[in-house]
Amino acid sequence: MTSPRFRPERAWQRRDRVTGARRGSGRDGGAGRGWASPAVGVAAGAAARVGGSGRSRPQFVLLGVRVLLSQPRLLLCGQPLRLEERAAQVRGLRARAPARPEPAPPRGGAVGGAWANRGWGRAVRRWLWAPGTYCLLHRDHPAVIKRRFTSVLVVSSLSPLCVLLWRELTGIQPGTSLLTLMGFRLEGIFPAALLPLLLTMILFLGPLMQLSMDCPCDLADGLKVVLAPRSWARCLTDMRWLRNQVIAPLTEELVFRACMLPMLAPCTGLGPAVFTCPLFFGVAHFHHIFEQLRFRQSSVGSIFLSAAFQFSYTAVFGAYTAFLFIRTGHLIGPVLCHSFCNYMGFPAVCAALEHPQRWPLLAGYALGVGLFLLLLQPLTDPKLYGSLPLCVLLERTGDSEAPLCS
Repeated sequence: MTSPRFRPERAWQRRDRVTGARRGSGRDGGAGRGWASPAVGVAAGAAARVGGSGRSRPQFVLLGVRVLLSQPRLLLCGQPLRLEERAAQVRGLRARAPARPEPAPPRGGAVGGAWANRGWGRAVRRWLWAPGTYCLLHRDHPAVIKRRFTSVLVVSSLSPLCVLLWRELTGIQPGTSLLTLMGFRLEGIFPAALLPLLLTMILFLGPLMQLSMDCPCDLADGLKVVLAPRSWARCLTDMRWLRNQVIAPLTEELVFRACMLPMLAPCTGLGPAVFTCPLFFGVAHFHHIFEQLRFRQSSVGSIFLSAAFQFSYTAVFGAYTAFLFIRTGHLIGPVLCHSFCNYMGFPAVCAALEHPQRWPLLAGYALGVGLFLLLLQPLTDPKLYGSLPLCVLLERTGDSEAPLCS
């Protein structure tokens, strides 16, 4: 007979009171020091309200954890989400899934068999041994980002080996070292880092004006925030910022510009290579289609339409960065321009048309495009950056009349 002090239901009640107290104690909605228990408590409560009767409490907790994994912002920032709707969606997906045959009860004794025959025991087994756990997580989840960091860094480190193997198999001697051919050199590095970035910022003159008009702080406060070490430290600990502004620009430009262009240019010439290389770069972004279809973010038609649009502007941007890589002979310029464009995003032209100050904004858009076309050739003059490795490579293969080299 159980002592009244240690009755299980009273233990559950005490745990509920502790979880409820911690849930309302943080300034950020329970995402302070003890953020895991409040978050799981909120999600489990939402799952319990949706689940109805017939499920034990550990099943509500597991369903709540699954809600949290599909909504990582609650774990990271403690932002209030519609957990009831998300839990209902998870239960709806589970209801539409085909029924699985129940496993045979284990033979490991009365205690083990009683634990395994419970519903929450089966749920634990599904969570521990179900394959493809990462498929349940969004692309912005830290676990997914870290996993993709590893795979991308491995592939990017193997790409220079492909260039080395190409040089050995074809017998082409570029006349320079492999790193110089891939844009890692010190000659003209300062203009190669500043001038292409300045040219790209001129192209984005309209979006920059729109961003400054919509920003609530003035220029001095904005510069203080940008130059503050605390802001940079916060960015360096943000996995999404590292992905968008550091890892993705560096690895994509390394693979699709520094490694692919030296192998394409002797076969097609510099001009066709500028427009051929971005096609591979655009196709590499098609994996977003599968992510959107998996999470049912929109209809199938709109998903494929957005994918076609994304392919178009990524191909145009890839042609621009390939042009910069050939004309400057450096990788740092395309990487910085890629990082800047990832931060700015695609220009919000429709929002500019509905802006209260739309006429100055539209004038800024037009002026930026005009100045970009006017300064494209002067700011990418090869005389500013020294000898171009790709042009030296083409001279050794017999093509000395490349127009992009002058």
